[in-house]
Amino acid sequence: MRRILGALLFTTSVILGATGPAHAVVEVDITQGQIQPMPIAIAPFLGDSQLAGDITQIVSDDLEGSGFFKPVDRQAFIERIASIDAYPRFENWRPLNAQALAVGSVADDGNGKIQAKFRLWDVFSGKQLTGEQFTMTSNNWRRIGHMIADSIYERLSGEKGYFDTRIVFVDESGPKDKRVKRLALMDQDGKNLRVLTKGQSLVLTPRFSPNNQEITYTSYEKGQPRVIRYNLVNSRQEEVSDLPGMTFAPRFSPDGQRIVMSIQQGGNSNIYEMDLRTRQTVRLTATNALDTAPCYSPDARQITFESDREGSQQIYVMNTDGTSQRRLSSGEGSYSTPVWSPRGDLIAFTKRTASGFLIGVIRPDGSGERILTEGYHNEGPTWAPNGRVIMFFREAPGAEGGAHLYTIDLTGYNERRITTPAFASDPAWSPLLN
Repeated sequence: MRRILGALLFTTSVILGATGPAHAVVEVDITQGQIQPMPIAIAPFLGDSQLAGDITQIVSDDLEGSGFFKPVDRQAFIERIASIDAYPRFENWRPLNAQALAVGSVADDGNGKIQAKFRLWDVFSGKQLTGEQFTMTSNNWRRIGHMIADSIYERLSGEKGYFDTRIVFVDESGPKDKRVKRLALMDQDGKNLRVLTKGQSLVLTPRFSPNNQEITYTSYEKGQPRVIRYNLVNSRQEEVSDLPGMTFAPRFSPDGQRIVMSIQQGGNSNIYEMDLRTRQTVRLTATNALDTAPCYSPDARQITFESDREGSQQIYVMNTDGTSQRRLSSGEGSYSTPVWSPRGDLIAFTKRTASGFLIGVIRPDGSGERILTEGYHNEGPTWAPNGRVIMFFREAPGAEGGAHLYTIDLTGYNERRITTPAFASDPAWSPLLN
């Protein structure tokens, strides 16, 4: 579905050699201060005017939303790109202060497929940085824009992109005291909404499998919480187990072969792991407390979870077999919903203090706690697959208030609201689709 473009007035090998080593053109320190966005010119893609224009806009919106890039106002463009197979006149782009230029074309083959090409240029050196071609079914045309944006993001920042991804979340509608909660799926930018459940029962904590084909979630369809597996390909659902007690807060292991979850019996809840192939279950914690919200580390060697075993909700870490349980958080307030970064370097959490709810990160050894954002009621952090952006939900106060989804990057400056048709909570970010 993806391949490097052929020659641009030269042979393929010459062009690939001219791009130079694969290193970041923009070096970004994500932990120190506010990032100065890089100016980038995104020329209107050639081809069918509506489709090409829509894909151009997706690329621009994705890159601007990352906070790393500032698309140049198209009204200021001097040159009109007539072909992506000709060198741009770079003297027309340098006065705009654009450091990079993206050009592209989009064509519909009339047989249900779309082909798009793009090239990315360094405006000051006049060299091509990268170029790719994508083919996609017509009903997935939005993905082309996200995939192009991912390629540009990766080439210019040195980090993997995160735009060609989806979000599963809880769609909320109706009055606050009778809110209907349905499982829903959408692109990471809030488009392509697809409702998965009918709203006849409460649903919570949806989570993606590593292969993007399944989700787990907690359902109250039978009156008490049970863990459900939902196949996104054929829409089939099944209860994970008929274990005694209430099961909730499930998450897949990095290989997708196991899930870790909480099982409540009496007034206590403990962490259990289930092998999805054999259905065998292993108990990992055994306390007279509430142990819940488990999450695997990316290497599957450890699990982080929350527990009130020492009097208040705190973050803990243990080995995957349940050994070496130790407290991680040490600040004032209570901590909950820990989620391991895909990079393995940080754990995101919700923190409640007298002033409100905060979303923060901490290193797996308990050091370096840092707060990214706070509000009346922030909760439920989930990581983008590149480990650089966190999505969460924020609930507004009052009888008419409801939850909305937001993203924040690790600088703590680039906070943005994700527009959804109704209220939304409990987001979970998918791995990259491509």
